[in-house]
Amino acid sequence: INSLSSTAGSAAGIDGATTAKEASDRFLKLLVAQMQNQDPLNPMDNAQVTSQMAQIQTVNGVATLNRSVEGLGAQFAQMNALQGASLVGRDVIVPGNRLVTNDEDLVQGGFELNGPADSVKIEVINAGGRVIDTIDLGAQGTGRHGFEWTPPAGVDPATGSTFRVVAKNGAANVGFTPLMRDRVDAVVTGGDTLTLELRNSGSVPYDQIRAFN
Repeated sequence: INSLSSTAGSAAGIDGATTAKEASDRFLKLLVAQMQNQDPLNPMDNAQVTSQMAQIQTVNGVATLNRSVEGLGAQFAQMNALQGASLVGRDVIVPGNRLVTNDEDLVQGGFELNGPADSVKIEVINAGGRVIDTIDLGAQGTGRHGFEWTPPAGVDPATGSTFRVVAKNGAANVGFTPLMRDRVDAVVTGGDTLTLELRNSGSVPYDQIRAFN
């Protein structure tokens, strides 16, 4: 009986619910045959039979649970796809240091400070790596902040301008994460993951999105 139960459990783990039912049927048929042909002077232990019956029911229960979990996974994937489709064409805030022009022709960027800073400056860098402008934001608190930049005459922000943050609290540097605005052009779903295809940043996992606009 032990070997029969072990076989049923292994089959259910490998082939799923259908195999579990087949294994259960085989187990019951063999159990009945064994009971019909048992030695009358040395009959099977009732407790052992009850234990084996409970084990085969557990196998069936696990198979049913697996089917339920698979169904939930499929529903979650569908919800991800629907949620992703609603994001196409919207602006999002993601980690990045590129200066982007919004629909009102304002050049914007942002950052997130790990702690308070008594001095924050934004250095604007052109495509050649040279600092072409500096924005003094003064003291800033912990958290997320945005800024706007007015390009000097003759400077086109569309040529790949980026920025870096110089944040200090006294003589100590304050950690930060640069943030940028980007637009969702498409979404990609795979299993339980959702990836956004952004116009400037490329493929970005959904959990990297800091805000929606």
